[in-house]
Amino acid sequence: MKLVLASWGSRGEVEPCAAVGRKLVSRGHDVRLAVPPDLVGYASSAVPETVAFGSDLQAMMDAYRDFWTGVFRAPWKVRELSRLLNEMWEPLRQSWADMSTTLTALTDGADLLLTSNVGFEMQAANIAEYHDIPLATLHWYPMRPNGQLTPFLPAAVGRSGMAMYDWLSRGGWARKVETEQRRELGLPPAGGPWPRRVMDRGPLEIQAYDEVCFPGLAAEWAKWGEQRPFVGALTLELTTQADHDVAAWIAEGAPPIFFGFGSMPVESPADTLAMIAAASGRLGERALVGAAWDDFTDVPVFDHVKVVSVVNFAEVFPSCRAVVHHGGAGTTALGMRAGVPTVILSTDANQALWGSQVKRLKVGTGRRFSATTEQTLVEDLRTVLAPDYLVRARELATKMTKPADGAALAADLVEKFARSRCTR
Repeated sequence: MKLVLASWGSRGEVEPCAAVGRKLVSRGHDVRLAVPPDLVGYASSAVPETVAFGSDLQAMMDAYRDFWTGVFRAPWKVRELSRLLNEMWEPLRQSWADMSTTLTALTDGADLLLTSNVGFEMQAANIAEYHDIPLATLHWYPMRPNGQLTPFLPAAVGRSGMAMYDWLSRGGWARKVETEQRRELGLPPAGGPWPRRVMDRGPLEIQAYDEVCFPGLAAEWAKWGEQRPFVGALTLELTTQADHDVAAWIAEGAPPIFFGFGSMPVESPADTLAMIAAASGRLGERALVGAAWDDFTDVPVFDHVKVVSVVNFAEVFPSCRAVVHHGGAGTTALGMRAGVPTVILSTDANQALWGSQVKRLKVGTGRRFSATTEQTLVEDLRTVLAPDYLVRARELATKMTKPADGAALAADLVEKFARSRCTR
């Protein structure tokens, strides 16, 4: 079968698609993957036929960070938030039509289209409609209306709030670009919120996280049956050039605390590293810092701190006392699988969601990165380094889906869905 996967977003959003794609490639399928230009090299290690679409991810990340920092810190500054929002989306506005053209051509003759970013489901759904092929979605947190994301509210209120958000997403820029896309594709004008229209197509909605992470969600969604299967976090767990060196450093002393912020740029690497060094030093702990896309080259050196660019989290996390990170779904799942406590320092709403979930599961804690200081970091680490957090983290790890099992299940579901729709 010819299967097309598309994900414009951070590494945490691209990785689940690439993990499924790699498994499908191994089964002999013709798999094409579309990702941001600056993630083509990473994704092509899993899916050789990977192409670029849209703008570079890094072109919008500073504005993205500043926007969400403003939302949480000063939501009343509407004019400034509006400016940052426009700055954040401008690279995508300019490339949206080209993204649609690229994906339309890529899916010509395909048996299925899968997308893993809810913000682009609208675009993918229109293309699937144009080619009359089945649509599959891959969600790394519960994106459809439910009552589990806000356990402090009645379930009905939570569902209504998410449904209202879906309705509001039909307006503004989304309506304009969808109208233009459908006109270019020769499709009739759309009516109603696009999330509702996506769901009305009856897509396969793979839940790429573990059921145990959201107690009660499976029961609430029971009526959807096989349409919303839980497969666990989909991760590649690729080896890196730094793995051997990091393993040797870890073996030289006590287990370290890992710190990393994924694709989310920090405003000042030097200040961030100084805060990490001071907090870990006060606790008598060693610190391993994953720089990712941040530039930590021109910063002070601390004896108890090691900085690396990228490292295989699946190999490193089990050797750590705790993990401190931005709260990406994949990184959070890897920490849970490793059975170590977590501190999530979030920037956006999705990351804050995972921060609230590790709190709810009592395997970690979380707060906004913009509100983090040396003192709060020390307090949060003291909390999660308590023995009862480690006990609960290890227990939770036994309930998490193994990476290979999750990827195989997701591939099974995609194959079955494509075949069932193709025979109708």
